Amino acid sequence: MENQIDQSKIRNFVIISHVDHGKSTLADRFLEITGTIAKDKIGAQYLDMMDLEKERGITIKLQPVRMEYKGYILNLIDTPGHVDFGYEVSRSLLAVEGAILLVDVVQGIQAQTLANLDLAKKQGLVIIPAINKIDLDYADLPKAKKELADLLGVANEEIFEISARKGTNTEKLLEAVIKKVPAPSGDPEKLLRALVFDSKYDSYQGVIAFTRIVDGSAKINDKLYLIQNKAEGLVKETGYFIPQLKKSDHVSAGEIGYIATGIKDPEKVRVGETITLASAWNEKTKVLSVEPLPGYAEPKPMIFASVYPENPDDFDFLKVALSKLKLNDAAFFFEPEMKEFLGRGFRCGFLGTLHAEIVSERLFREFSLNLIISHPSVVYKIIDTRGKERVIYTTSDWPNPAEIKDTFEPWVRLEIVTPLDYMGPISDLMKEYKGEYINTDYFGTEKLLLIYEIPMRKVISGFYGDLKNVSRGFASMNYEVLAYRKGNLVKLEILIAGKKEEAFSKIVPEEDAPSEGRKIAAKLKEALPSQMFTLAIQAVLGGKIIARETLGAKRRDVTAPLYGGDVTRKNKLLDKQKEGKKKLAGRAQVRIPSKVFLDMFKS
Repeated sequence: MENQIDQSKIRNFVIISHVDHGKSTLADRFLEITGTIAKDKIGAQYLDMMDLEKERGITIKLQPVRMEYKGYILNLIDTPGHVDFGYEVSRSLLAVEGAILLVDVVQGIQAQTLANLDLAKKQGLVIIPAINKIDLDYADLPKAKKELADLLGVANEEIFEISARKGTNTEKLLEAVIKKVPAPSGDPEKLLRALVFDSKYDSYQGVIAFTRIVDGSAKINDKLYLIQNKAEGLVKETGYFIPQLKKSDHVSAGEIGYIATGIKDPEKVRVGETITLASAWNEKTKVLSVEPLPGYAEPKPMIFASVYPENPDDFDFLKVALSKLKLNDAAFFFEPEMKEFLGRGFRCGFLGTLHAEIVSERLFREFSLNLIISHPSVVYKIIDTRGKERVIYTTSDWPNPAEIKDTFEPWVRLEIVTPLDYMGPISDLMKEYKGEYINTDYFGTEKLLLIYEIPMRKVISGFYGDLKNVSRGFASMNYEVLAYRKGNLVKLEILIAGKKEEAFSKIVPEEDAPSEGRKIAAKLKEALPSQMFTLAIQAVLGGKIIARETLGAKRRDVTAPLYGGDVTRKNKLLDKQKEGKKKLAGRAQVRIPSKVFLDMFKS
């Protein structure tokens, strides 16, 4: 093929780190150095395309970009750093040959640093270590370098000292990528094999697959065959990321680019799919002439929530919105469900609470949907009185207590990396959360890796925020699911104006029910708007009210028109108002705004 790119001049790499260690800022400097984006046009965290990313200061979505520098083509994939978006990282690593491991000089090695490093090693990537933020006055650079050198088993001299904010040594780091990261292998003369690591939808061109081309090439009007889903497509366009889509004549072996497949069904182009040419499949013999590429392990949702449209007529619109989010977020899961009290909706699965929060915010912002969203919950299991195991995804699945024999919940292995100074407060916090101590490992003389086992519901109920508070932001965590263990669990129900609101119900240990009930009722009192009548908010366990809050009614000054006169006239008007509010409370419906569900979801 004409204009074939020399693979020896291609470098594919990622930047991996813990959240807030300066990964996106380093990507900004690379864009400046290579002239990909003019310096006067680049803003902070340029590759963070979503408003939510810029508002929160974190990367949520992986973002590829192609840069040209000194005769080389450098394909960078910017990755998230938060544990909830680890699947984004794993997909990025399979598309590259090298990784810059970035560590904050002050915070040092943290939990997600270890998790991401482990993923990169499993993929056999070349690791280039770098210490960031060396311009900070209080930075202890020798200590940070030694910590990282000991972790990787390399000499101190092999670790780059940079300031991504000021650009110090960032050009040297980029040149090290060219020198140390190997060029991609692959045969441009073979039939096309492209690995899909992400995608998005275009109403004209269908699903646009973000791909790493392993062998062969793709050009406009090529007939495609998707091996896993046995689907056919037609190349509408090919190109690169700059980071916006830039059209090209073709994409070929070793490159990272996009292929507009012409396929209008998002379900047919999944992350991990291998795209080849239609000529590779022989319909008569049912033989495929190319080997499919190793895909990705399917992510397992860790928590679930029910999502329903406030207006039942929006069900189909909500389904379309969820499908579009799924295309852009492979770790997100949803399937239809129907509840008598809510109608038609969806059970949605997420990798963690932040992941769930981001998806909910995107539904609200990008699709202007008013939703009813249940409180996020882990997956429980029960054994009923007939000895049958049942899986509980949301509180509405919880059966009558009389039908339950045993209850089980998932536990996780929790890894906490912390400076030695905060070991005491963290130990106290773990006692409060009823974590079981397992082991302690040391990083040098000033940092610890604490390992606990703890119920997963504890981890998703505010633990991360409490950990940051007791450690002044220096501790970090990562976790992995272990197994189900027996627990004494019950369903805590919430009534608002006497009506059960399933979205706010929660599964809790029986001994924690009173405190959880008081907490939910208090938060609802703050979140709910005042009505024209007094509103009772009650937490109920087994038919018994165990907590209550009362939201006062809106009050109009009915005595304002009075000018003097007997006080009985004033009292008469107030009594009449009070009687009217009582009647209204007996027959009025309480409308709960979508914002309340979002606020409670985040709490």
